[in-house]
Amino acid sequence: MASRDFDPERMLSALAEEEVRFVLIGGMAAVLHGDVGVTVDLDVVPDREAENLERLARALRGLGARIRTEGEPEGLAFDCSAEFFRNLSPDSIVNMTTESGDLDVTFCPSGTEGFPDLRRDAVEIETAERLHILVASLADVIRSKEAAGREKDRVALPRLRRLLDRIREGE
Repeated sequence: MASRDFDPERMLSALAEEEVRFVLIGGMAAVLHGDVGVTVDLDVVPDREAENLERLARALRGLGARIRTEGEPEGLAFDCSAEFFRNLSPDSIVNMTTESGDLDVTFCPSGTEGFPDLRRDAVEIETAERLHILVASLADVIRSKEAAGREKDRVALPRLRRLLDRIREGE
């Protein structure tokens, strides 16, 4: 049964335990770079390589992943398999709810060319003891939010740009 308790460490640990290759993007990536914004989900961009999709599906099944919809708070069951993910178009986004909170998988976020593009400038961050993950650069987070053009992104962009300027000044 899905839950609304947000436990990003558990979700990231499940992905790491299955050795899923991914880059964290979105609000949580911004927070890990020092943003003061609040986020209640994880956004990941996995490598589309076949074996990685097998590991991704296994991790998501372990988290009890279900498709997130407005009318079903517990989410809808789906074929959480590598084949399911393989058959998605590159611009697909799978919004899920899990036992540890909401998790979104996208293969080619707005303004990017997907995993290889984001991995190039990603930084490895230790989010918990012995848990190291690849996090999209703040510049890439900004690039994706600019391209997405959603209202919540437009509101966050000035704050993220100021943070990026402060980071660059400190280099």
